[in-house]
Amino acid sequence: MNEEEALEKARKIPGYENIEASQLRHDEDALDTWFSSWLWPISLFDGINNPGNEEIKYYYPTNDLVTAPDIIFFWVARMIMAGYEYMGDMPFRNVYFTGVVRDKLGRKMSKSLGNSPDPLKLIDRFGADGVRMGLMLAAPAGNDILYDDSLCEQGRNFNNKIWNAFRLVKGWEVADVEQPEASRQAVLWFRHTLNDALATVKDHFSKFRLSDAMMVLYRLFWEEFSAWYLEAVKPAFGQPMDRATMQATLEFFDMLLRLLHPFMPFITEELWQHLDERKDGESIMYALIPEPEQADQALLKAMADVKEIVGGVRNVRKQKNLPNKEQLTLQAVGGLNNPFEAIITKLAGLEKIEAVTEKDATAAAFMVGTAEFAVPLAGSIDVEEEIKKLEADLEYTRGFLASVDKKLSNERFVANAPEAVVANERKKKADAESKIATMEQALQQLKK
Repeated sequence: MNEEEALEKARKIPGYENIEASQLRHDEDALDTWFSSWLWPISLFDGINNPGNEEIKYYYPTNDLVTAPDIIFFWVARMIMAGYEYMGDMPFRNVYFTGVVRDKLGRKMSKSLGNSPDPLKLIDRFGADGVRMGLMLAAPAGNDILYDDSLCEQGRNFNNKIWNAFRLVKGWEVADVEQPEASRQAVLWFRHTLNDALATVKDHFSKFRLSDAMMVLYRLFWEEFSAWYLEAVKPAFGQPMDRATMQATLEFFDMLLRLLHPFMPFITEELWQHLDERKDGESIMYALIPEPEQADQALLKAMADVKEIVGGVRNVRKQKNLPNKEQLTLQAVGGLNNPFEAIITKLAGLEKIEAVTEKDATAAAFMVGTAEFAVPLAGSIDVEEEIKKLEADLEYTRGFLASVDKKLSNERFVANAPEAVVANERKKKADAESKIATMEQALQQLKK
């Protein structure tokens, strides 16, 4: 602002309409806005007026600067230059550039456009943790965020999921009873799952992939812990929980809250305080996250197969309208080689799992990888309707196989397509051939 502009602005102030330029005084103790910002890492600890003081020696340089990418030239680069000029060292080691929050039209949110939601109103609707967590899930490092209220709603729903899981666990009655085999297996599996996730999250943190870390924890809690682990260990209605499983479950919950705390500080602190007795002043903020132990990948793969087997049985129930309370038999053609058999039995609602060399003629079959499973349905299905359905599925699968064969017989496709794409097509072919053989065998048995 020059003198003429300053005089014009001053005369607009009531009572100063007739002020003269000679009456204006230029502030002699002011720095340019950006220049004062350059000095921020140094001036914060009085490093300009009192160089070499204890605070600046301790805190300078700091570790990380978090900022937006639109001021790299105006601020970030100039802080670094000022740091070398006045301190002889860079002011920080890492710079994390956040994305720009934009509206549905892709416009940057700003006061002038009036397109920014009121954060206090968002917190009233979705909770502070819901807003934080929803935005973090949608903010891959450096990428812009297209804001929508549904992001905060997703965050709120996750908060509710954590709260409900806490109420479920703390509501179990504990007694000195023997630990069920399904619970023992579930504790073993989830311990390895937790260590595997812990290693992944640690790697993401080291690379500043905050949203990736959040997504790992989101899936870990929602899917692995709530949908699978808690269901596997949950006692029957009216029955108590054994102490060994309860202790392990509380330990897992404690660790999950510690991992989630940087993203969701309020609900995790509240639940952590009620998870166990705490001393005065004790806080989850100071609770350490241990180093991950080696996760057994073979056990994790075995549990992935368990999920597919349980899903296969549940699909049979749904397709054949079989009630969940009806216990079924699962036939494993060639036998079942899985360390989590008790989990399968419990979660699939099975009476037993039997190894067979040939499945029942009326069984509904499904594949998990190259292993075949079947649920006998004698007396539970309409044979004629089942034949019609199998014939329709068989016709569709044969058509699908023909389209894959056509693609693989194209020499130009095989020669020019990426190796992974060709391998995927060959896997589709093998899977289709396996399904066709299974359906043809099932039709033969039903038509006997």
